Amino acid sequence: MGEQAFFLLPIMVTAPQAATARPTQRKLMEELAAIVSRHVEDQFTPCIARLADALEDAAGTDPLQRRKAAAVLRANSYAYFHLVSTGLALALKKELDALLPALKAVRPGSMQELSLVSFDEMDSKLAFSAASRPFEAAHAGELATLNVRLGFALKRDILPLAQNPFRPEVLLRAIYQAWTEFEPDGASHPLLAPLLTPALLCDFGPMYAALNAHLQAAARQPGSVEAYNIRKTDYAAARKAAQASGKAALAKQLRALFADGADETPDYGIPLIPVQPSAPAADGAWRPSTAAPAFRGTVTNQVFEKLPPGVTPARAPLFAFLDGLQPTPAAPAATPHNVVYLPNLKASLPQGALSRSDENTLDLLTRVFDTVSHDQAIPGEIRNLIGFLQIPVLKAALLDKEFFFQEAHPARRLIDLLSRMGWEQRKNPDDPLFQAMQRSVDRVGRDFDQELAVFDRAVSELEALVKAEEERAEQAMAGSIAAALRQEKQAVAAKSAREAVAVRVNDGELVAVVSTFLGGKWTDVLTLAYSIEDDKPGAVAHATVTMDDLVWSVKPKITQDERRKLIGSLPALIQRLNKWLDLIRWEDAERLQFFADLAECHAAIVRAPLELSPERQMALAAEAAQRDALRKVAAEQAGTEEPEAEPDDVQLSLDSVERGAWFSFTNADGSVRQLKLAWVSPRRSLFIFSAGARQEAFSLPVEKLAAALRDGKAAIVAQEGVVGRALSAAFATNDAGTAAA
Repeated sequence: MGEQAFFLLPIMVTAPQAATARPTQRKLMEELAAIVSRHVEDQFTPCIARLADALEDAAGTDPLQRRKAAAVLRANSYAYFHLVSTGLALALKKELDALLPALKAVRPGSMQELSLVSFDEMDSKLAFSAASRPFEAAHAGELATLNVRLGFALKRDILPLAQNPFRPEVLLRAIYQAWTEFEPDGASHPLLAPLLTPALLCDFGPMYAALNAHLQAAARQPGSVEAYNIRKTDYAAARKAAQASGKAALAKQLRALFADGADETPDYGIPLIPVQPSAPAADGAWRPSTAAPAFRGTVTNQVFEKLPPGVTPARAPLFAFLDGLQPTPAAPAATPHNVVYLPNLKASLPQGALSRSDENTLDLLTRVFDTVSHDQAIPGEIRNLIGFLQIPVLKAALLDKEFFFQEAHPARRLIDLLSRMGWEQRKNPDDPLFQAMQRSVDRVGRDFDQELAVFDRAVSELEALVKAEEERAEQAMAGSIAAALRQEKQAVAAKSAREAVAVRVNDGELVAVVSTFLGGKWTDVLTLAYSIEDDKPGAVAHATVTMDDLVWSVKPKITQDERRKLIGSLPALIQRLNKWLDLIRWEDAERLQFFADLAECHAAIVRAPLELSPERQMALAAEAAQRDALRKVAAEQAGTEEPEAEPDDVQLSLDSVERGAWFSFTNADGSVRQLKLAWVSPRRSLFIFSAGARQEAFSLPVEKLAAALRDGKAAIVAQEGVVGRALSAAFATNDAGTAAA
């Protein structure tokens, strides 16, 4: 070809935000490239036949040359198809490498290098740019949307069409390059270029629709709100699975524990005669003995006149002894002091008085009541009250080992219920619930040997009272809940309004008077519309359409038809604007000035000259398509926007916690309070806690509650009751000791 002429052409490179492309971005782009390849391959076989026919029918060239080229194409269509497929894959890879460079980024707008570009290459670029225009015009909307979606996906501004790796020019170049490699006769190479038209090639519309759909779906994958909701659901499911797994493991350990020595029979060779606790005090209140129970082996065994339900004759001496340890309060208000029987009981029993299974039962119950006695969130009065149940619960567990396996076991439910009621600080003697707790404990201690269902009745009575109390508390909180709902609704409305306005303002094409108006007063209008949408459906749509019509009205009008449409629509638009502005009571002089400035803007648009070249009209149409695409995609992103920070376990747990859950709060003095979650706002921005009897409920915004959880000043209490926690801790301690050994 002889010596070529070269000149220096500055290549402008827009730098990505990150020095290297994220793997997820690269993977996404490769998925998009695969979509392009698949669509072209699916449609290109009939394209080859159309190109061959067009080669024969083309005018202005050598007929013999054209027929020869067409014959070669028909005879070797598969070879050409393979070259197009391979060449397109390589071209897309090259585009992706340029879009997601591995080298360090340069400042946006800087000249990365001065490249040598030949005149032939410049001619080629201009030729393919011209050939691409019909495709770009036919798919202007899809391409504009694709440019916006790619910018969102790559964390950049809107991607220019020249950087879009899937633009029509890339496909046309790949098809033509494959032809130059396929056709050995160089004289036939120029024959194909004029045939690269929308009529002969593939329909790119479905391909661009598929690319946009894939990017839209990708916006809902990890990092988006929709994906976060999925992760939240998975987190809750994982917690439930972990809890179920933990319960299953605990049950397995318990079965192994009770299987060890289950067939043993206790040896009552030494009769068991209990020494009764000390007599009632002078004030009539019961005072248990702090000494360990004593036994005398020289007297005949104490026996029951009638064996309690479930007690075999072989175990009668043990239960008679335990029955003798259970004191009877002198009055319903009497409560035992901080005295624990169970730790001393095992050491005081004669060797062989307990089977190994019963001994394990005693050990585990010791851990349970020890857990209660050390829970400082429970008032001492209630801890003592629960301690009064040690002997009845021990007898219940000896008779039925399901106490350890089933959370619904009546005796276990009673302990858990009393503990939770203790967290509510119900220790006032005048509190009806505290009095009910005393009655329940008294009834269990008095009637257990006669009727095993006494635990059931005690639990049912307490739960009925608790439910009634919760209903009264909820009624008392009705005002606070209503205020919280209004506050949250207003906050959501304001946020939605700001997002809707930002979509219109951020494209940078609005005149100052309108962008300022939208960011100020019209944001107030939209906030009002969102807040009344439930009562007046359609308010948001009406306000949004009015805003969009205002935005359209200040855009350039390049045809007489557009200007006539503007003039005809202005009276209705001004009327709608005024209606909404009246609702927000904007009635000062600034409102008059706004409409004066708006009228001047409209007049300037109508008076502007119409002499626009076709290229300028096409450019303006492309800009309009891009703005529409940005508005549509941004509106979608408003619903699938990534959380500002990667959600941690605290955020996930707060999004999963339900009403009725318990939280522990550590006060400044180190004391701990257990509070029940009484209400959560629909969007989980506000949490209201029940502070217990005769105390007002208080609320915490989600930000403050999350901060307290992260700082260790608050914690979500395990949902399992005190019995389950004590059992889990007991086996965890044993496992740790075994591992250390």
